[in-house]
Amino acid sequence: MNQKVKFLATSAMIAAMYVALSAVSQLLGLCSGAIQCRISEALCVLPVFTFAAVPGVTLGCLITNILFGLGPIDVLLGTFATLIAALVCYAIRKLPYLASVPTIVSNALIVPLVLIYYQFSSGYFVDACFVAIGEIIACGIFGTLLVWYLKKHPKTARAVTGTTSA
Repeated sequence: MNQKVKFLATSAMIAAMYVALSAVSQLLGLCSGAIQCRISEALCVLPVFTFAAVPGVTLGCLITNILFGLGPIDVLLGTFATLIAALVCYAIRKLPYLASVPTIVSNALIVPLVLIYYQFSSGYFVDACFVAIGEIIACGIFGTLLVWYLKKHPKTARAVTGTTSA
């Protein structure tokens, strides 16, 4: 298969999974706001397996923020936080069990600015703590379990990430 087509298909599949899982979080009232825990954030560890996950989770976050976010600033800053995290996650791919750390830190530092802008804020530090807690649950716990599972099941990892090796 053409590598560019495979890359695009993998990125699109990851973006679609991100949006679908975010929709579940939205139904539970956890997608956006002062207290949030997007199930989809678990996918932010996928750059450990493939660079195609970087545009995948970024595009998924962009679409999610357009559909369920607080507004244009959320679309810009929230997506930027995910892009930064995905790039750092890819950069530290040799340390797969630390893959959730960039997402937790990036969102905890940037998302409170969005909350302050839209006046959903309890103060930067409090917001950062709440965002970090949500990210620790979604990405730190579920994301790390996803890394562990995909490392133990290389065939599944290849199917999910489109890679030839996991």
